[in-house]
Amino acid sequence: MDFLQPTTWAEALALRAEHPDALPVAGGTDVMVELNFARRRPPALLDLSRVAELAKWDADPGGLRLGAGVPYRRIVTELSGRAPGLAMAARTIGSPQIRNRGTIGGNLGSASPAGDALPPLLAAGATVELASVRGVRRVPVAGFCTGPKRSVLAPDELIAAILLGPTTGPEQFAKVGTRNAMVIAVCSFALVLRMATREVGTGIGSAAPTPVRAPEAEDLLRAELPWDGWGDLPGPLVRRFGELVAAAASPIDDVRGTAAYRRHALGVLARRSLVRAWDEHRSDFPGVGI
Repeated sequence: MDFLQPTTWAEALALRAEHPDALPVAGGTDVMVELNFARRRPPALLDLSRVAELAKWDADPGGLRLGAGVPYRRIVTELSGRAPGLAMAARTIGSPQIRNRGTIGGNLGSASPAGDALPPLLAAGATVELASVRGVRRVPVAGFCTGPKRSVLAPDELIAAILLGPTTGPEQFAKVGTRNAMVIAVCSFALVLRMATREVGTGIGSAAPTPVRAPEAEDLLRAELPWDGWGDLPGPLVRRFGELVAAAASPIDDVRGTAAYRRHALGVLARRSLVRAWDEHRSDFPGVGI
């Protein structure tokens, strides 16, 4: 097995074009597991950990550009205010050692339905920037994954960055696992409320062949959420939202949980996330007790 180790982005793209069969690796938290268990044996590894451009993030009034090599630890410590939903998800990933090494680009590149970073990116309407020696293109996160561990990445492309719009309202993320930490999600859910524009974003993980949104649940909140108020949410609205989120999933039975349990858990996560997001919104109004 060859080991390719570029130090610049231009060199990385050139090597990718020359070695389309090479397996990109950054933190290695997914790749090394597959290699250790002999699930994959690529002809070469393309190590991106020394490409400084991938480990940078930039922000302006238009949003956030997050390099694909930024690890989860830095998302938690540096970006909790700019990408709160993504930071919530990053806190739940693995152990401190995994969060130090694992990257947002690696989570996308694995294209696992259970990838913890994908639901908050989906809910936020993020875009993935893909690059090759042929140029740069941008793909909505919603269209990036095409199946379990499959994506739209071309053989000569690498993930350069993730683009997120500005945070303009509450964001939430929650997941259920077979234990409290260091576990693959049985199911997960992300919610974004953009108060000024009355937009709603959802993301469901580990309950379909790819991460999916819940469009009917989003439509319900757009139409019935008391956007200009700060009182308690109507109970029927919260319950119906949970039902529509659960209905949007297409889970399977596996060793981590049954399809029926995943649907039930998603309904609970959706209700809790909505109430917590609304409480966060209400906390912006002085004198409102929650």
